[in-house]
Amino acid sequence: MQAWQVHENGEPSEVMRLQDVERPTLGDGQVLLRVRAANINFPDALLCRGQYQVRPPLPFTPGVEICGETEDGRRVIANPALPYGGFAEYAVADAAALLPAPASLDDAEAAALHIGYQTGWFGLHRRAGLEAGETLLVHAAAGGVGSAAVQLGKAAGATVIGVVGGPGKAAVARELGCDVVIDRHGEDVVAAVKEATAGRGADVVYDPVGGEAYAQSAKVVAFEGRIVVVGFAGGTIPSPALNHALVKNYSILGLHWGLYNTKNPKLVQHCHEQLTELAARGAIKPLVSERVPLGGAAAAVQKVADGVTTGRIAVVMEEAA
Repeated sequence: MQAWQVHENGEPSEVMRLQDVERPTLGDGQVLLRVRAANINFPDALLCRGQYQVRPPLPFTPGVEICGETEDGRRVIANPALPYGGFAEYAVADAAALLPAPASLDDAEAAALHIGYQTGWFGLHRRAGLEAGETLLVHAAAGGVGSAAVQLGKAAGATVIGVVGGPGKAAVARELGCDVVIDRHGEDVVAAVKEATAGRGADVVYDPVGGEAYAQSAKVVAFEGRIVVVGFAGGTIPSPALNHALVKNYSILGLHWGLYNTKNPKLVQHCHEQLTELAARGAIKPLVSERVPLGGAAAAVQKVADGVTTGRIAVVMEEAA
């Protein structure tokens, strides 16, 4: 079979190689899946660079989120078990963790429903307790993680403010449903949020960026607001001033969604049922901005690594296209 493999760490476009390899060997409780579509996530770039919290042995195949097909023909969503990731014709996954792919979504959309939307649902509902009528601020609102949070926030009845970088991404954020869009390239984010909220600030801030975005979040979070930290795509891990959180009465909430797979997997299943229902009634729909064949995976991962994409890029197999 064909699979992209990483033999040394570095930039995705430089270290990913498309090769003919043997089909994966299954471990206990694992199944072989024919990959129908694989969604590209920022962690795929970090895996290539050797900067992710999980470091599989070299060589490995990246691709942490797929829509696949079981031997008996079931269409499923899975997180492949590394080193046999999803940028390949076949991948390996734990049988107990398979989730049914929603019939309302095509393969590329289904592949993009899992990590970003689960992260958004857990972050907004489980951790932050977002309520209808509250104001949600989403950083990188046109990106893969941010776009999911925007849709989930609107589905929950929140007023959504999206922060983006550039007019193209601003247009995407408006199409996603943001009530207010702030272009950080040409606007003062802090002043714009305060103006949009009549000085009150945002009840919930969803931050997959870190760095300067987090500094802005601390300045605009409302009294008894919640900042949900979900990643550091900007490359800088902030050091929160806890005295500031104390005097302003806000919460800083961390979210590592992957922990729920081991700590409370029933919640992951419950979340998927909620997401499937939302997708069925059209309240959420993954924004797949580009679909590429298997041969285009390395270049696509590099684009995600460089932060120049909107929504999601999906690698779609010819048989499933």
